[in-house]
Amino acid sequence: MGGVESHLYQLSLMLTHRGHKVIIITHSYGNRTGVRYLTNGLKVYYVPHMVIYSEATLPTIYGFFPIFRNIVLRERIDIVHGHQAFSSLCHEAILHARTMGIRACFTDHSLFGFADASSILMNKVLKFTLSDIDHVICVSHTSKENTVLRAALTPQMVSVIPNAVVTSQFKPNPSAQDKNFTSRLVYRKGMDLLVAVIPRICKADPKVRFIIGGDGPKRIDLEQMREKNSLHDRVEFIGPVMHHEVHSVLTKGHIFLNTSLTEAFCIGMVEAACCGLLVVSTKVGGVPEVLPRHMIIFSKPEEEDLVDAMSKAIKMIRHKEAVPTKFHDEIKEMYSWSNVAERTEK
Repeated sequence: MGGVESHLYQLSLMLTHRGHKVIIITHSYGNRTGVRYLTNGLKVYYVPHMVIYSEATLPTIYGFFPIFRNIVLRERIDIVHGHQAFSSLCHEAILHARTMGIRACFTDHSLFGFADASSILMNKVLKFTLSDIDHVICVSHTSKENTVLRAALTPQMVSVIPNAVVTSQFKPNPSAQDKNFTSRLVYRKGMDLLVAVIPRICKADPKVRFIIGGDGPKRIDLEQMREKNSLHDRVEFIGPVMHHEVHSVLTKGHIFLNTSLTEAFCIGMVEAACCGLLVVSTKVGGVPEVLPRHMIIFSKPEEEDLVDAMSKAIKMIRHKEAVPTKFHDEIKEMYSWSNVAERTEK
């Protein structure tokens, strides 16, 4: 369960509430294959495709077409909406939809570079796929600029519609507080920065504790850092966090630390602020567009600056200069899935 998955799920539910019929087509997850019904009758087709890397399937070009055509005709689909540039199913679905004369749109959730091999290849594929698209949605203005350049699109056909949060699920709980941050433990999320920063913060302030949620290849580096600096009582790993457990993990904290090196939106920051946490984040990508200035402290994606930002945040919490418990009511007014669904519908 990640940002894209929760976006898809919530958007589908809201569009269903608005009177539309919505089905989701994705690949199989373990033994979850075939047709399943989720909350409110949301229908999901789990297509038996081979996953090759990071939950992305092997591109088949036309191998997906027979089953896709069957589903689309059976369900009488009018619009095909693909999500995420790294999804081969998304690219193939858009290609086949246009082949069948069905309207198609695409939502991009990430930022990509222009220099490394994977980005160059991905951008070529995206330019090919989006050459005959009806509309494109991006989750932030930075993401829009990035996608327009990468896919050579006309800016007028790209809309900016942010992610949202179910505020009723993320209420502050001051009685449970400790210190906390959660993420996928991969390079893009700035885990190398975290490895450098944690020992320095723990040395400067003996009362600070870190709770690290999530899993990934960089977890080994974090565990080695904890071992090397003897921080077993100060740094806690809780592993992968299920979506329904996120609230209970977040409410243990005072501060949410996001060390991402690239980020189009970062839904985790909205959830954290909604739970009454002060956010410390690297100032990258679409992050500056997400929260009001009094809810977040920005840092350059550098070790020194991050340590300074964290020290400032700890001081603000101690001296009650920030009252994060009031953030919940503000975010309730700012982000709502019904608004996102209405704009997506238009």
